[in-house]
Amino acid sequence: MDAPAYEPLMRRALELARQGWGRTHPNPMVGALIVEDGRVVAEGFHAKAGQPHAEAMALINLGRRPKPGALMVVTLEPCSTQGRTGACTEKIIKAGISKLVVGATDPNPAHAGKGFSILRVAGVDVVAGVLERECEDLNSVFNHWIQRQTPLLAGKIAVSADGFCARKTGARDVTGALAHADVHKWRACFPAIAVGSGTALTDNPALTVRLNQVPEYSPRARFVFDRKLRVFQNPSLCLLSDGFREHTVIVTDTAAPKDAEQRCAALGVQCWRLDKNHFFEDFRAHCAAQEITGVYCEGGPALLKALLEQKQLDYFFRYTSPEPFGENGAAKLNLNTLHFKNEITEKFGSDTLQRGKIFY
Repeated sequence: MDAPAYEPLMRRALELARQGWGRTHPNPMVGALIVEDGRVVAEGFHAKAGQPHAEAMALINLGRRPKPGALMVVTLEPCSTQGRTGACTEKIIKAGISKLVVGATDPNPAHAGKGFSILRVAGVDVVAGVLERECEDLNSVFNHWIQRQTPLLAGKIAVSADGFCARKTGARDVTGALAHADVHKWRACFPAIAVGSGTALTDNPALTVRLNQVPEYSPRARFVFDRKLRVFQNPSLCLLSDGFREHTVIVTDTAAPKDAEQRCAALGVQCWRLDKNHFFEDFRAHCAAQEITGVYCEGGPALLKALLEQKQLDYFFRYTSPEPFGENGAAKLNLNTLHFKNEITEKFGSDTLQRGKIFY
């Protein structure tokens, strides 16, 4: 069979992988199928770091030895090192899988392709690169982390048809309900969310994840970039007073008042005091030290402008409404020089999302 013939099976494996959405950090999301005589007989996905990988779960769920000639379909090259759960290449060989169909290659430069070589030497027929782009896109956060050992910083903004990201008066929302739901989906994909102090004071966001049929929850960290400690003007802000406030981190610098840590501690929130002259570089280093693999930066425009000007954003989400604001527009962010690599465009009702890696 040619690679395109396996695409329906890989699409199902991708659906399985997404069941681990946002819960596998610092590991990737992975889905796997076992096929016998043209029929899917078992499925598995990686649910959480430390738990069995997708390939192992598919074998466990099968509950017996695969039949001779069995095929496995998996979204990511099987691991070839022991880790916490053992090498998946060994499990596949031991199970007697005859053929392996894979989406993306392991992005770790130390491992890329090594799993394929081990399996082929053992006699397993390997077909790689089926829906490769879709499989890579699934794990943008993990891929960046494993290749660079630094968090993926992603910017997000919603703009009107004429480029405004806020109104002077009236409703605050720029885009519709479907686009809002997609934002929460992406919030769930990142272990941390960030805003600037201006957005925190103006919009009073909760920066929590609110999805259908899932109780509201907080990401590992809710960052507020606030060099002047402006948010203390209003200690009743959600980020400083709600039930998730222990996840809130005020990100300031060495020029902030000496009592910054004490003031944060009094409110039950954390404080990161960063190098004033290497602010965003130091922020990345702090995130890396805590294995925070990605940060979803929701703005506002001042924070996003600073990140873009210093070439610190790695990825961008731009939601565009078909509605112009005209004279009621209040703020703009110049995105004319923003260029995407491997851009993906999606529609949410009448709104459009453009997303992709940034190249400067």
